Amino acid sequence: MSISLQKGQKVSLTKESGGGLVNVIAALGWDEAPRKKKLFAKEPEPIDCDASAFALRGGKLCGKEDVVYFGHLTHDSGCIKHMGDNLTGAGDGDDEQIYIDLASMPSEIDKIVIVVNIFQARLRQQHFGMIQNAYIRIIDGATQKELLKYNLTDDYSGSTALIFGEVYRYNNEWKFTAIGQGTTDNSVDELAKRYR
Repeated sequence: MSISLQKGQKVSLTKESGGGLVNVIAALGWDEAPRKKKLFAKEPEPIDCDASAFALRGGKLCGKEDVVYFGHLTHDSGCIKHMGDNLTGAGDGDDEQIYIDLASMPSEIDKIVIVVNIFQARLRQQHFGMIQNAYIRIIDGATQKELLKYNLTDDYSGSTALIFGEVYRYNNEWKFTAIGQGTTDNSVDELAKRYR
């Protein structure tokens, strides 16, 4: 049975899977909140949210090769793969997924941070207060069983990026922390600077 997490809560993925966890999928979803149409105004641009993963070594991002996003879909190790960019978030289900091979992860990588930013947020005057139903769920890649889900429920008005959560290695176990921190970073590069 899947665990529903609260902000700041930590859980052992290794224990929740019953041991033997090989790989997981970080699945993210969101919906654009309804916007009021103004008479004679042009159609607003859709909100393009982009999920990314930062592979940290000793808690730090060492180089741009450790950022997996729509412009660099696969980490050099092959252990982290972005499954494709959704430009609108329209429709039901997950909007973007990131595959993480835990069993083959290089030992120096101790944490994978999952983030989402709004593409060209400032230019388009968009923020996460215009998004609803945002979540991250972690799925056992072998069984497709949902291990946990974290629904982001805070008011993120003014935030142009969100740190959703972290998958990390601790005492030979893989764990997950629900973070849900909004930031005003305007790009994946700006977000990445937080971890350098």
